[in-house]
Amino acid sequence: MRFNKLDLNLLVALDALLSEQNISRAAEKIHLSQSAMSNALARLREYFEDELLVQVGRKMEPTLRAQALRDQVRDILVRIDATVAAQPEFVPAHASRLFRLLVSDYTMTTLMPHLFKLAYERAPGIRFDLRPQITYPNRVLERGEADLLIIPKEYCSTEHPAEVVLQETFCCVVWKESPLAQGEMTYERYMAAGHVVVQVGDGQSAIEDWFMQRLGIVKRVEASTYGFLSPAHLLAGTNRIATMHRRLAEAAARSLPIVLRDVPVAVPTMEQSAQWHKHRTPDPGLAWLRALLKEAVTAMDHARHEGR
Repeated sequence: MRFNKLDLNLLVALDALLSEQNISRAAEKIHLSQSAMSNALARLREYFEDELLVQVGRKMEPTLRAQALRDQVRDILVRIDATVAAQPEFVPAHASRLFRLLVSDYTMTTLMPHLFKLAYERAPGIRFDLRPQITYPNRVLERGEADLLIIPKEYCSTEHPAEVVLQETFCCVVWKESPLAQGEMTYERYMAAGHVVVQVGDGQSAIEDWFMQRLGIVKRVEASTYGFLSPAHLLAGTNRIATMHRRLAEAAARSLPIVLRDVPVAVPTMEQSAQWHKHRTPDPGLAWLRALLKEAVTAMDHARHEGR
């Protein structure tokens, strides 16, 4: 099919080339031979009257025109996929769809087991691809490479719809043999202690520390790590404190020598949201999954209150 003399199949090749910036990888991504991809690049260069990708040392780098095209081409393809590929109805019991979710290890540990259980009961053919939340995960959402992003409301993109699925509070976690495990956790004790904190990518603070920084609170950081569960494993034998999501800390306390204390700082409640691409709002399968997420939160908190 052609539009303004452009073979629209070339847009798929262009998207792969701009994403991979490598002819061989781009060809593999869309199941073409390397020679066919080279031919597609030649035709694209002729149409746009631009080199699009130029060899710089051992790499290919996009030209300014290619950089300007990247997001627009991806948006076109996402829109087409959402319009043409989406099924008019979704029958869970007969579905075999793959859902791609970007989740943190907090969500992985607390919520995903309950979502998987419910999904298996109602739609055993459904498959999941859980991916880590890299820096700027909204870019993956923008490119249509994920169905849902589960992330604090404050980090959601303003360009796409989102809905809050759960609320979470925070608590202090300390080694049970530490002096900090005894007595009240006052503001003075909290600020005087060394802290284990989470950095979520490129030095970006976790949401609880982001909240505190906005309040002008600066903790004495003695260790940093990359996973939300890991601070609970790093406290034994120390007098350090970790400020953790309460649900995650409660789960960790069942198997680790730690105790939980209230945070002596007014840390706001975290609103964990599910966000999806605006072009996928009418998708009945995605609407089903979002509703199931809310059911999973109810199941998770029921199990929590039952002490399991």
